[in-house]
Amino acid sequence: MPSSLRSTLIAGIAVAVALAVSGCSGTAPQRPATDAQLLELRDLLVGELDSRDQARRDADFYAISLKTIEIWPQRDDGPWLYVEQAALDSLDKPYRQRVYRLQRDAGQLLSRVYLLPGDPLRFAGADGSAFDQLSPEQLEERQGCAVRLSDDGEGGFSGATEGQACTSDLRGASYATSEVSLSLAGIDSWDRGYDAAGKQVWGAVKGPYQFRRRAAVMGADSQ
Repeated sequence: MPSSLRSTLIAGIAVAVALAVSGCSGTAPQRPATDAQLLELRDLLVGELDSRDQARRDADFYAISLKTIEIWPQRDDGPWLYVEQAALDSLDKPYRQRVYRLQRDAGQLLSRVYLLPGDPLRFAGADGSAFDQLSPEQLEERQGCAVRLSDDGEGGFSGATEGQACTSDLRGASYATSEVSLSLAGIDSWDRGYDAAGKQVWGAVKGPYQFRRRAAVMGADSQ
């Protein structure tokens, strides 16, 4: 075999091996997120969950309710979700109320975070129809606080905020971070605040809150 042909064959084999190795490595790019995955993410977020089991096991965690419903199901730029968290013994007084907008973005799934206008407590415990008089234009986006999520390969999704972009002044914090993992069983969520020196000043220390599913909550389109 001529030396030039031998060199060409060896080079071709080397490229094939390199491609095979890169395809098996953890650095291979994921497939772009699909509309079906967007709806799967929505379905895993929607429902009634709480951390009572974790609170029973570990006194460092509180028994917290996490309730999510779909709003504005007629829109084609979502899904849009209303989310509220409250202590299980004070369900009528949620301490966190947000609107999430789920999108496909740069090959991943993105959950944008919005604040409600006026007094959010007027929406406490509300169903989807309570938001009919509200529009996305009335919401305030929390810039830098979006969570990027990817398929975890096990029927769920996981992701986090990016760097220190999510500013926060709660309890002396300079920025906040969020990490989340979703599955059929529930949602593990770890929100933490840090001061300018990088010291944690609020949020769970040991690990994420483990919210376990109690019931599905249907969106406004099913009411």
